[in-house]
Formats: sequence, structure tokens, C-alpha cells
Amino acid sequence: QVQVEESGGGLVQTGGSLRLSCAVSGRTISEYAVGWFRQAPGKEREFVVSTGGRGGYTLYGSQSVQDRFTISRDHAKNTVYLQMNSLKPEDTAVYYCASGLGGASIGRYDHWGQGTQVTVSS
Repeated sequence: QVQVEESGGGLVQTGGSLRLSCAVSGRTISEYAVGWFRQAPGKEREFVVSTGGRGGYTLYGSQSVQDRFTISRDHAKNTVYLQMNSLKPEDTAVYYCASGLGGASIGRYDHWGQGTQVTVSS
């Protein structure tokens, strides 16, 4: 059975950093892509970044994210990390990790975590 679990969210001031973790069990991160999405109150869930494939491609949802966030993989731990730097209040959201075929579309991911709250204070 595939399970996905996020951790690492919290409260941080503007300009601060957080590192989110996404631990996957039941399938390997080398065979299936891992994507990060976020959902702010009253807004739709949006794509943040994904990584996958044996070559480890990375796809970012926006230039703002690409300039400040870094995604990485630890194959030994079957875990994907999202390092978020220079955080802004507009980054405040529940961050979800998902495992699946990859890309930016929600429908391409078949297993989701419960989400972790990230709050950036101004």
C-alpha cells in the first residue's frame, strides 16, 4: 500500500526558510514522480514543483518558486525535500505532497499526503 506523508511545516517570518519533507512508502521515488502542491484559504490547489524519473527532472510551477525553492531527493530514505527560502506571506498555504506520474496536473498523482501548514508572517 502506498503512503505519502509530509512534515516540516510551521510558522516563519517573511524572509525566513523552511524545509518540507515528503516520505513515500510502497513505491520508490525513482520510479514515480513526487509533486508539491499548495492550497491557500479560498483558493484552488496549485502546482508548486515536481521531480521524478531516473534522471531526476524538475518542473517548477512559477518563476517565483524556481527562484526561491529547491526540490531534492534522498533515494536511500525514499524521501523528497522542498527547501523554501526567502518566504513571503503569499506562500502561506497548506502544502501537499503527492506521488504519481508527474507533471503539473493534479490528476496525474494518485496518492496524496494529508498536508502540512506553512504560515509566513509579515
